[in-house]
Amino acid sequence: MSFFDDASLVMIPSGYKDQKVYSVKPIDGNGDLTFSRGSDIEATRVASNGFIQKAAVNLLLQSNTYNTSWTATNATLTSGQSGYDGSNDAWLLQNTTSASTYIAQNPSTSGVVTFSVYAKAGSVNWVRISTSGFANGSYFNLTDGTMGVSSGLIARTITSVGGGWYRITITHTGTTGMFIFTGSADNTLAQTAGDNIYIQDAQINYGLVAQEYQETTTTTVVSGITNDMPRLDYSGGASCPSALLEPSRQNLVTQSEYFPNIGTGLSATNNFSTSPEGVSNSTKLTELAGTNTKLVTIDSVSYTSGTTYTHSFFAKSTSRYIQMYFSNSIFTNDYANFDLVNGVVGGKSGDVTSSIEDYGNGWFRCIATIAAPVSAAASNLLLLIDDVNATRGQSYTGDGSSFAEIYGFQCEAGSYSTSYIPCYGTSNSRTADACSKTGISSLLNDSEGTFFAEIESLSTDSATKVITIGDGTSLNRLQIFYQAGTNITTNLISGGTTQVTGFTTATSQTDNHKVLIRYASNNAKMYLDGVEIASDTSVTTPTGLNKISFDNGTGASNFQGKLKQLLYFPTALSDADCIALTQ
Repeated sequence: MSFFDDASLVMIPSGYKDQKVYSVKPIDGNGDLTFSRGSDIEATRVASNGFIQKAAVNLLLQSNTYNTSWTATNATLTSGQSGYDGSNDAWLLQNTTSASTYIAQNPSTSGVVTFSVYAKAGSVNWVRISTSGFANGSYFNLTDGTMGVSSGLIARTITSVGGGWYRITITHTGTTGMFIFTGSADNTLAQTAGDNIYIQDAQINYGLVAQEYQETTTTTVVSGITNDMPRLDYSGGASCPSALLEPSRQNLVTQSEYFPNIGTGLSATNNFSTSPEGVSNSTKLTELAGTNTKLVTIDSVSYTSGTTYTHSFFAKSTSRYIQMYFSNSIFTNDYANFDLVNGVVGGKSGDVTSSIEDYGNGWFRCIATIAAPVSAAASNLLLLIDDVNATRGQSYTGDGSSFAEIYGFQCEAGSYSTSYIPCYGTSNSRTADACSKTGISSLLNDSEGTFFAEIESLSTDSATKVITIGDGTSLNRLQIFYQAGTNITTNLISGGTTQVTGFTTATSQTDNHKVLIRYASNNAKMYLDGVEIASDTSVTTPTGLNKISFDNGTGASNFQGKLKQLLYFPTALSDADCIALTQ
């Protein structure tokens, strides 16, 4: 049979937009799920290309209208110039005197940010981009693509885009202050009246590298994985996406991608190579010669006694092991090792639970969970170790060439890791995902029907996580849910009375499972992965069905996991069809 033809509702997450996941059937919008999440730039997903996708921002105003929100000093600006992109959207920036000439904007931002602008030589070859007045910045040669004197920066780049145009960037941390363009004849601030260069498309975004340019007018711009945008996730190398529904979490680390606290035994290179984000913002840690520990100190985190915390970071290495160990100020000899050659966990202390996830291209997410024994602040430490599997804080002789790359450190209160939350100077939180659809009584059938879901839990913790078709109360419900940490359960409730329950201990809630409830008067059956788990021939069917909710039907016990398929049939399928659908 064709299950799709007989179903009244087919939800296979694929199409989406802000606040909505489209149903495959019906196509008139009546089956589309309403989605919400209150955070803005904190959420991420793994996109179809296998890379972590973030929100993209431009924090400047009037990003290519330089006679509006920008302040011009000793400068004139002429629009309508030939641009790098074949348009006439570039501007001529020209000195009016021999005094300092610049245009500036003073956005209210802080943390690690990257400023970028496209520029081309005019009558002079050099341009300077600065922040905080002239204190920090860099000179760039727009003729040969070289970089001149710089100060106070994390990173800088100049990249040819053709036609004499370059995209130039500077990255720094701290109060943003003013970003300034200055045309000059050499690698100094010396200027002459009439000197000019061309500029186009300026941007400030968070992070260590410039994002794809986004035009702004009177407000800043945020795009991609923004608040209320569903996350169709391809993690684990999936060829088809799942709708990712996670609880609220906070990354307690303030700098998740920038690691300035390098201890003895290591050198660090920012923006070394392609990270799990798909851009060149990994940090390379190279072992220095000599016998000592090879150490990076991550931000201090305030721990609460008795609370369980999950720490994670991404790493790849030319050596074998990398270790996370926990400060002795509150922990005692606790650590976890990770084998980055074979992609498996190594030795650990007894108080730590560890795991490792393959993110492709040699990258692994290393995860360590531990409960805080006291309330105190402590830093987390990363240690490169050569070939030792079960030693904490090892001092060893570096060869001067072996290295590891790291990216995306996270510390969150909880017994398992959730999707990466980027932080650029302050701790960030991602609010919980919520999903439901009301007013769909025309798609549902009170007298008989079949409810099917293909799902995967985020964890095996004890939280109950439910998907419900019901009437919006606790009286009439069809429920598929994870319960008590190990069980997958199905419920049929009519008039407030449980009619039948399917209860089974699954091999693992975090595995993929197909679950089904079939109901009709005095005939109900429930299936899990092709096997019947419950049946009853004395059943009263629920009434008033008009809503799908990813909770228990009344707002509690939110579903936390991945939805791969959800189908509803307004008829009771045969036993053979139920088995075929769930196998």
